[in-house]
Amino acid sequence: MWAVTGRFQTLIPYGTPLFDNMKLLFVLLPFALPLHSAGPQNLFDGRTTDGWIEVTGKSISPTSWTIDGGCLRTVITPGAGAQDIRTTAAYHNFDFEFDWKVLADGNSGVKYLIQRIDEWTNKLGRQARARGLEYQIADNNGPDAVEPIRSAASLYSAIAPQPPTSPAIGQFHHGRIVVKDDHVEHWLDGVRVVSFDLNQPEVKKVIADNRKKEEQLKPPLRDTAISLQNHGTLCWFKNLKIRRLE
Repeated sequence: MWAVTGRFQTLIPYGTPLFDNMKLLFVLLPFALPLHSAGPQNLFDGRTTDGWIEVTGKSISPTSWTIDGGCLRTVITPGAGAQDIRTTAAYHNFDFEFDWKVLADGNSGVKYLIQRIDEWTNKLGRQARARGLEYQIADNNGPDAVEPIRSAASLYSAIAPQPPTSPAIGQFHHGRIVVKDDHVEHWLDGVRVVSFDLNQPEVKKVIADNRKKEEQLKPPLRDTAISLQNHGTLCWFKNLKIRRLE
């Protein structure tokens, strides 16, 4: 009797040492290799907002977001306020990659592990915000990034990037957020610049500060959408891809 193996159907006789070693390999293989995650999923097709809604669950307002040259772009409309948008799907462990661009004094962000949604109206109009951990997007020479913990790719207001970042304005940069169980990483242009665990004191404080008072004693939310921020300045997003991790 013979075993058939390989693309070219090599015949290996049963009972030979090679065949016995192959049997052992097939037995051990499922336990020796890590489980593979699903392949990457496009979150934006460059033409529509399918898969995205306002963070409140309402339809995306054209006074706050538009599609511009294959990008999701914020819109600044006097009196209309600014509303964040989010994915319609929720994610637990994931590897999210995206390209972003801002101009001088630009400020935006990517929110994840979202703990609550705020909606209010002020003199600028209706505001809608996702509250959670934030990958900061900013012109590092602008007023919103004076402190290192608020510079580009930081964990906003908590952990400064190392090495320090200096992304050029008016150019696209590649961002990446990896969340695996209790570990999180921020990447910028192929370099890991932030790495932390969710149980670190400064991170726990950010999560607690973004939760409602009546929910402080409950475990933080872990399966949440991913949100793009409209902070009242122009920001472009493209090549939004996510891979679920096991």
